[in-house]
Amino acid sequence: MRVYLPSTLPLLAAAHAAREAGPAPLSGHAVTPALREWYAGGDLEELEYAALTAAARASLRLLAADPSAPRRRVVLAAEIPDQSVSWARGDASIDGDDRSLVEITALVPWKRLASGHVDDPAAVPDVTAAIEALPAADAGDDDALFTVDGAEGHELLWYATQELQHLL
Repeated sequence: MRVYLPSTLPLLAAAHAAREAGPAPLSGHAVTPALREWYAGGDLEELEYAALTAAARASLRLLAADPSAPRRRVVLAAEIPDQSVSWARGDASIDGDDRSLVEITALVPWKRLASGHVDDPAAVPDVTAAIEALPAADAGDDDALFTVDGAEGHELLWYATQELQHLL
């Protein structure tokens, strides 16, 4: 199963050095039954993009928790064995990004990573504004939510795993 792992540049550096992402359990985003039900008209590529976007939003929260991290969202795409992934099966009440939320029950070896997706440096001002707006957006402020959503106006750049070391 393709799983999108939210990350940051410091977490990416640690995973690169350790040759694994962890510790388990890890939160990620994937094409789950709840996501398929919600986005019934979407093909697999659109569903995977929705999961990638949810992971990018989760990366914002990781950045908010680490003020020293460069303000660039990072998402790692990994191929995870199905038996190592669990989700809220059959829960129709799942909202928003939680529709794609999964838990990975084991470390993710570097060889399981398929690619990395990272903001261009030009996105830093909008990503910084989105991070600062998170608390107000969580409290229901529509303007703050608009600012948080504004980070999604920047497409994440695709990197092959052998290219990720050049970002560190």
